[in-house]
Amino acid sequence: MYWIAFGDIHESIDLIDSIPGLAGAEGVIITGDITNRGGRSAATRVIDAVARLNPRILAQPGNMDTDDVSEFLRREDMDIHLRVRELAPGLGLMGVGLSTPTPFGTPGEVSEETLVRWLEATHAKAGHFDHLVCVIHEPPVDTAVDRLSNGQHVGSPGVRAFIERARPALAITGHIHESVGADKVGDTPVINPGMLAGGGYVRIEFDGQAVTATLESV
Repeated sequence: MYWIAFGDIHESIDLIDSIPGLAGAEGVIITGDITNRGGRSAATRVIDAVARLNPRILAQPGNMDTDDVSEFLRREDMDIHLRVRELAPGLGLMGVGLSTPTPFGTPGEVSEETLVRWLEATHAKAGHFDHLVCVIHEPPVDTAVDRLSNGQHVGSPGVRAFIERARPALAITGHIHESVGADKVGDTPVINPGMLAGGGYVRIEFDGQAVTATLESV
């Protein structure tokens, strides 16, 4: 069985129909930044575009999404922000969206301390899963997936420390558009597929014994 994950959509939906295997996936995981400071109507357009191919959607807000987007996801029962969901027997998914403060004053920003508290509290709900996929919009610091175009690392120390301690099977992140790639924090693969408009997505596979993931491009 497999799932398709992507994020940083920013209301750009042109490539959704081009993602191989999207319709046949067990589900679609959206990692954040569904809109550009948009509300329910903007989020609905994006979700509807995905649902036309695959209605099994799990999603969370990023820093560019408003409270209206968060409420819409909760109302549609597809929200994974601060929640744990079962993907398959033995396989769980936990989500933590939004981001730490940016220079742009985006709608979904919280302090580093809040982000760390959210990670710990959400992870505490996932202890009964043998395998865990973490979807964290903010990337871990000092990795290949948190660098700006000038090389500066701008990810979260708290996210990195969490991954080092929790050792999930996989972490999928986003937020830093120019940092498409894959890295490892300890033994955990960390993947940032970048903006959907760039064609990036992650294919997650589970055979009942192990989680594998590959960074793909349309």
